Amino acid sequence: MRGRLGLTMALAFLLACPQPSANAFELFGIKLFGRDKPAETEETIGEPWNYTVEFSAGEGNDDLEKRLRGASGLWADREKPASGAGGLIVKARGDYRRLLNTLYGQARYGGAISITIDGREAADLPPDAVPANPANVRISVDPGPEFRFGEARIVNQAPPPARRNDRVDAPAKEGFQTGEIARSATILQAGRLAVEAWREQGHPKAEIADRRVTAAHESSTLDAVLTVEPGRYAVYGPLTVSGTERMDPDFVARQTGLVPGREYDPDDLARARERLSKLDVFRSARIEEADEIGPDGSLPLSLIVQERLPRRFGVGGTYSTLDGLGLQAYWMHRNLFGRAERLRFEGQVSGIGNTFDPADLTYRLGATFLKPGVYTPDTDFQASVFGDREVLERYTRTGVSAEIGFRHEFTRELSGSLFANGGYARFDDDFGTRNFTTIGLAGTVTYDSRDNPADATTGYFLEASLDPFYELEYGNLAARMMLEGRAYYDFGSDGRFVAAARAKIGSLVGAPIAETPPDKLFFAGGGGSVRGYAYRNIGVETPGGIAGGRSLMEASAELRARVTDSIGLVGFVDAGTVSAESFPDFSEDVRVGVGAGLRYLTPLGPIRLDVAVPLDRRAGDPSVAFYVGIGQAF
Repeated sequence: MRGRLGLTMALAFLLACPQPSANAFELFGIKLFGRDKPAETEETIGEPWNYTVEFSAGEGNDDLEKRLRGASGLWADREKPASGAGGLIVKARGDYRRLLNTLYGQARYGGAISITIDGREAADLPPDAVPANPANVRISVDPGPEFRFGEARIVNQAPPPARRNDRVDAPAKEGFQTGEIARSATILQAGRLAVEAWREQGHPKAEIADRRVTAAHESSTLDAVLTVEPGRYAVYGPLTVSGTERMDPDFVARQTGLVPGREYDPDDLARARERLSKLDVFRSARIEEADEIGPDGSLPLSLIVQERLPRRFGVGGTYSTLDGLGLQAYWMHRNLFGRAERLRFEGQVSGIGNTFDPADLTYRLGATFLKPGVYTPDTDFQASVFGDREVLERYTRTGVSAEIGFRHEFTRELSGSLFANGGYARFDDDFGTRNFTTIGLAGTVTYDSRDNPADATTGYFLEASLDPFYELEYGNLAARMMLEGRAYYDFGSDGRFVAAARAKIGSLVGAPIAETPPDKLFFAGGGGSVRGYAYRNIGVETPGGIAGGRSLMEASAELRARVTDSIGLVGFVDAGTVSAESFPDFSEDVRVGVGAGLRYLTPLGPIRLDVAVPLDRRAGDPSVAFYVGIGQAF
């Protein structure tokens, strides 16, 4: 049977697709997390029935034929025998729907599909038919013309929202309008957007009540009329919490930020899930809406959680030819008093192998306490104390520091922090041995609208910090300021071609270099700064070597191209300067590095390999520098 796919009545569309299950993630053959994917069974039920398959979708339809082959079970399993003659016939019959859905997805509503087994149409074969073994299978698809929308209309479309955050893309923007290609996915997306527009305005039970889709074959047009039933307006009702063991259920409910009586908004539910995940105490957390809105217009909510074990410890190690072997360990309690209070002790030592003298190793030991949900669900209190010894090329620091303060998320994009800090440290550098005691504040405001911090393709990142401090040994009141911005532009390529730019400016005022702790001064150079130059080798030149400066300017530009789904290439240029004065001046000594990079794209972010050349090489700088890391350079 070779059936014409004429449409004179409503088309049926696939409305839901199962999500792929999470399996183990491996990197270069090493499993990083997850469970191993169960091996596909090779056992064939019944007598193995071999077959050969030919596939044709007509001349000039190479891209469409590729999609059709990808949808065909017969084509995908052509190297394996079917499970008996009946299994071959069942597989062939299943291909009709798979191929039909693919044609609909490409706006082909007047096509014809023929699947023959030994010259007989598979749809006409009785279940007990016995084809040859091996059987000869032929799949022939006549896709027909590409259809475009005649009428594309939403009945009961939501009114324009009063709040910017409630805006939803109009279906017309996604191609649901007269004259556009009438793909089935476009119709489904239009329905989702129409429903979401009502939900964003407080109608949680909005749904598509009717889909009327008809095709006119004589004009190759498709009329689609979607009718939305908004349902009742609703506010949040009471939130019940279940599954808590050590956690305070009232605190958990408060952390969601869902206030009874407030207008229903799906964005609030998404934000609530983010807050719960950030607590790091739940193995799972699920918010369920009641089936019906109450008589008073409220929608009851249920939160079901499963807690993690409260205590956790870990050990780790790193090695590089520059820093030698490093060892780290930590112990953490993530629910100290029943409200997700987190206490963490950690320690590390590095430089092992480069030296075995304890005085030349780098140490760090300390503790951090975090209490979430202070004042508001988005405000965290944090206090920490650390003792450390850093052995760097420019200086050696031995000291203790402490800080106490708050972090707050104003919106998903905007956050800020304010900490009081103090510390004592001894520095050994080109100026000799000096002691510094500081007390001060550290304030930061961050705006981050990037789509993916590890591999951004669109959005902006802006961060401003101000750290005023008083140094007691020399009696200086000073302030350290930093402003950094990053921008990303996708050339309409869905992330395949991206331009990225970064600029940073810093200034220290109120104290001379010789009376400032070296870790408050500015250096440049290295993988996260000006590539091609040695780490922290751009500074202020003194008779004794390189010292930190009181101002910094850096700029970087990258062009990123994704060659395949897993391989990317990058070309970049970096520039930077450090000055002894508090106000940077690009007319001074500017260092420039250029290079190229390779990216191996993984779910964790791209693995980065950059090769850079310094255009103004100085003593201590390499002729060619190599950098490896996870995530883009910025």
